[in-house]
Amino acid sequence: MAAGGRPARPEVIWARPGRAGRGPRPAHTRESIAAEAVRIADAEGIEAVSMRRVAAGIGAGTMSLYNYVPRKEDLYELMVDAVSGEYELTPPTGDWRADLLGLARQARELMHRHPWLPRLLSPVHGFGPNALCYLEHSLDCLVPLEASGGQKLELVAAVNGTVAAFVASELALAERARSLPWSEAAEQDVRTAWLGSRLATGQYPLLAAALSGGHPVTEAASDPGAVFDRSVSRLLAAWAAAEG
Repeated sequence: MAAGGRPARPEVIWARPGRAGRGPRPAHTRESIAAEAVRIADAEGIEAVSMRRVAAGIGAGTMSLYNYVPRKEDLYELMVDAVSGEYELTPPTGDWRADLLGLARQARELMHRHPWLPRLLSPVHGFGPNALCYLEHSLDCLVPLEASGGQKLELVAAVNGTVAAFVASELALAERARSLPWSEAAEQDVRTAWLGSRLATGQYPLLAAALSGGHPVTEAASDPGAVFDRSVSRLLAAWAAAEG
């Protein structure tokens, strides 16, 4: 064990006891540590999360926190797994496309509740107790799909990646809108007018035809849920087609 309770070699946080070493019953738990880190990140962003801030929040010394969480990366893993427990894993319906769309909707809501989450999603942080329950449930939903286990996991990853990208775009647009000195509608009107003037030159006939039914950005702003459902459904439909 290195100084400060940090491990001297790679290890998995879940393989460690709740607190390193012997002595009295631990004063804190991983759950309380993760909850405080999530609270800070939700309120101030992931940049505000530090071992010092979390330790102060739970009434512990910074160095003593390392007895519970050796590295900041481990803290991130605890945070990801903590919010992964917010999924409502209802029994599969037998319609795998509907079930995965339902999970994708939950994932979108989860990422909006915790805007820092897309930045921490990675295979490294994907195998805590709650995350394993989520993966097992996802595979249970995919039992009717004629595909190998590896392909099913690939599909789950593809759906989650789509959700994360969609939400990251939503969050970026929302942040930009908050920084504008005028309304977002006024900004969009000016940009739409400029784009219309460019399309009217006839230099971009394919783009003009593609946008003849409406601008996708405008639609996404007015009904993001419908655009999200359609994006995920098309991904699932592609897998269904491959199944046949």
